[in-house]
Amino acid sequence: MQHDGAVTPVRREPLAEQAAVALLDRIRSGEWPLGARLPGETTLAPQLGVGRSTIREAVRQLAGRGVLTSRQGAGVFVTSLDVPEDWEHVLRRADITAVIEARTAIEVEAAALAATRRTPAELRGLRRAVEHRGGHRDAIEEHVDADTALHRAVVTAAHNPILTELFDGFTPRSRQAMIELLRIGGEYGSDDDQAVHIGIVDAIADRDPVAAAERTRTHLATLTARLGPVG
Repeated sequence: MQHDGAVTPVRREPLAEQAAVALLDRIRSGEWPLGARLPGETTLAPQLGVGRSTIREAVRQLAGRGVLTSRQGAGVFVTSLDVPEDWEHVLRRADITAVIEARTAIEVEAAALAATRRTPAELRGLRRAVEHRGGHRDAIEEHVDADTALHRAVVTAAHNPILTELFDGFTPRSRQAMIELLRIGGEYGSDDDQAVHIGIVDAIADRDPVAAAERTRTHLATLTARLGPVG
């Protein structure tokens, strides 16, 4: 079947999307550094060959993606040098080493804060959690879940909602990574490993932030060491 003279329409991006891409490219190139004020619409519109309303829409799009922000009476400013990558996509691509490094960044500080901020009720919860962990050493999945519950109890005892949100945000990927790691390593749930976790809780109980942080860092470093050299 022929389509004599028929023309297949070409889908084109709306002008505002094209303008947003052009602005983002200029930000990425370093033309406007972090915190810089963008030129006004009357300057940008002729540069991009579009109308001022298109520039406004492009700015709205980039503001919605966290790259720009508009300040009433002051102008439009750069708040990020690129569009943040989707969090779920980042986590899916992260390897085990990256997960453990992220855990270290969160949990070492959380342990130190927990040592100074934990309540008596939270300490009782930590004692229960570490005991529960000690009772689940046979099945990998159950062991990882009990371990995660203990580490989360430490993070929540830090009383920092951002640390808790970060920890919860990558818990599914962390759980997967830890199961993979334990399957690779073969052995898990030893008495020495359990003693390390009891030691972390003891440091928090003693309100010793230095020991709590150091014990947490050492524990997570041993997990990284099991993976061998990075790169």
